[in-house]
Amino acid sequence: MKPIDNHANQCNANKGTSGHNAQYQAMLDNRSRQLNPMDSKYQGGKK
Repeated sequence: MKPIDNHANQCNANKGTSGHNAQYQAMLDNRSRQLNPMDSKYQGGKK
């Protein structure tokens, strides 16, 4: 994965294909960890 492509890849869900790109999937995994109250990365109810 090239860091220069991060922003474009995180926004790109590759709709219409058989899978996701690795950076998009990593972004979704990190988001789900931050929203899961049972995970160590949980950030609580930020307002």
